Amino acid sequence: MSPRLIFLSSSTFQSSVTRFILRPAPSFLSNSHHQHHFLTKRTSTQKKARVPPAAQPPAPPITKFKIALCQLKVTADKERNILHARTAVEEAAEKGAKLVVLPEIWNSPYSNDSFPLYAEDIDAGFDASPSTAMLSEVARLLNITIVGGSIPERSGDKLYNTCCVFGPDGKLKAKHRKIHLFDIDIPGKITFKESKTLTAGVTPTTVDTEVGRIGIGICYDIRFQELAMLYAARGAQLICYPGAFNMTTGPLHWELLQRARAVDNQLYVATCSPARDTTAGYIAWGHSTLVGPFGEVLATTEHDEAIIISEIDYSQIELRRANLPLEKQRHGDVYQLVDVQRLDSE
Repeated sequence: MSPRLIFLSSSTFQSSVTRFILRPAPSFLSNSHHQHHFLTKRTSTQKKARVPPAAQPPAPPITKFKIALCQLKVTADKERNILHARTAVEEAAEKGAKLVVLPEIWNSPYSNDSFPLYAEDIDAGFDASPSTAMLSEVARLLNITIVGGSIPERSGDKLYNTCCVFGPDGKLKAKHRKIHLFDIDIPGKITFKESKTLTAGVTPTTVDTEVGRIGIGICYDIRFQELAMLYAARGAQLICYPGAFNMTTGPLHWELLQRARAVDNQLYVATCSPARDTTAGYIAWGHSTLVGPFGEVLATTEHDEAIIISEIDYSQIELRRANLPLEKQRHGDVYQLVDVQRLDSE
């Protein structure tokens, strides 16, 4: 008999340290302690493919709203980048957006040389972080939710690629540090290793906002379906991925991965890229996009600066999950996504 496979996640429900482990089901584990732990925990959930079952998010105050994806050109002038981002957010709000998403690394050139120079200590407060100070102020003044792309964050002697989410009251609702660092080598095309300067985050992030429960990933995080599966199991209705795919992988994988994450989990996926600058050391693909829960591209753009306005309607999630009732059709006797800490807490 072939062993069954389980995706294990040792994490809390909202945001905690998580490790994804692919291993045989409990009946095949050789360690008796772990075997006993999982066998006892699974007694009443033997056939559930999501353990605990997929969470239901609270009803958000707004279930149908406009989202804006601000595809911005990034320069070496940090003050200019901050002002430019603020202007874009204000324009998006004027067009009716209740949720605004910014690109990955929007306040700094995307390079290992630049990350230490442009990094901000977010936890030290707004005086030490002008980028997040702006996001907080504009979210409050415009009464909107902002998924603030990402900026280089300094914390002690470590640097992170970090996304901050601000609510309409201007308060920081969540902070996501990029979990999967962009370390690739395609000979003759592109070589980049974020790990030369950045440290990987260890915390998946779901956040309840005025516009629903949102999961956050940054760029390379989108390649790992386990993270999106975990967010869906925790009740996320939308996953936002600020990202800067490049001219090699962008044409091949950018839209493909967005549509895959959306259709596999039957939720909305929004991505926001910097605009393309052919004079930069790292050239972004652009093509910021919103994908619906049926895998359909609802809105996108090319590579120039743009503010994409589109509509999210969470009733479409219910419709598509009724059309294709995947949650009821999963085979917990063959595979499981186990959220261990949620399981232990119940």
